[in-house]
Amino acid sequence: MEASEKRDIISLWISWQFYEMPKFLFQIWNNYFMFASNFFSVKQLLKTFFAPWRKYNWRYPKGINPVEFFNTLVSNTFSRILGALMRIVLIIVGALLQVFVAIAGLIIFVGWLLTPFIVIAGFLFFLIF
Repeated sequence: MEASEKRDIISLWISWQFYEMPKFLFQIWNNYFMFASNFFSVKQLLKTFFAPWRKYNWRYPKGINPVEFFNTLVSNTFSRILGALMRIVLIIVGALLQVFVAIAGLIIFVGWLLTPFIVIAGFLFFLIF
C-alpha cells in the first residue's frame, strides 16, 4: 500500500493546500517574473542604452564638406538621444510590470493560504447571524 493511501483525506488535503500548491504557485510566480524580465530584456536595453534607435545611422561624407558633416553629426546624435529616451521608457514599463507581477503574485499567494480560513469564517458568520 502506498504512503498516500494510508493517510486520511484531511491530512492529504492539508498537505496539498499548504505545501504542494504553494510550491506550485511559487513556480508559476517565478515564471511570470522570468517572462517579464525576458520580454523587456532590461539587461540588453542597458547594454545598448546609447545605441541609435532602430539602428538609424547616417554615414559621414568622404570629402571635406562641413555642412554635410554637421548634418550627419546632428542626425546621429538625435538618433542616439531618441534611442536612449525610448529605452528609458521601456525600462520603466518593464520595472512597472515587475512590480505588478510581484504585487499580484503576493495577493494570490496569500489569498490561497488564507482561503480555508475565510471559508470557515464565512460558515461561522452565517451560523451565528
